[in-house]
Amino acid sequence: MDVAACLPEPRPHIIFCTAYDQHAVDAFELHAVDYLLKPISRARLSQALDRARVLGAGAREAALDRTVRSQRTGPARFLVRNAAHYIVVGEARVHYFAAEEGLTRLVGESGQYWMDPTLNELEQRLDASRFLRISRAHLVNLNAVSEVFPLPGGSGEVLLKSGQRLEVSRRRFRELLKALEGNM
Repeated sequence: MDVAACLPEPRPHIIFCTAYDQHAVDAFELHAVDYLLKPISRARLSQALDRARVLGAGAREAALDRTVRSQRTGPARFLVRNAAHYIVVGEARVHYFAAEEGLTRLVGESGQYWMDPTLNELEQRLDASRFLRISRAHLVNLNAVSEVFPLPGGSGEVLLKSGQRLEVSRRRFRELLKALEGNM
């Protein structure tokens, strides 16, 4: 698990083969293609390999999608609710987005606001060189990050310029470091 978590993005497709079932959840959090329990039949191994081949074709399409999204140059704007009216918040004024109980909260210089798009929709819409999903619950403006703290187990925390701390998942920690270095 530790070796797989340390592999740089994009990770190779991994199929775990083991006699222990207690690590299956961790394997799938690392986007494992499959988790095979011993004894492994030829048919089950063949299924796992076929799944890896299909994902390989999808990875090429995802890389093309990332390239197209990174070509955006215009600043984004966000429409947020404020009582009976809407406010337009510029990208530079956003610190992060948070998912809370099925709703999306924008946290920025001028306060907190609720908005309609989900974090998944925002992640697809935003420039990956400026905004990065750091956990299931947070999408952060990379320009708002002032420090990064690694934690035991491969996860970490970011300290924002506003003084707020956000947890970074183990799966996203290396990606965050690369993005902050400008290598995405």
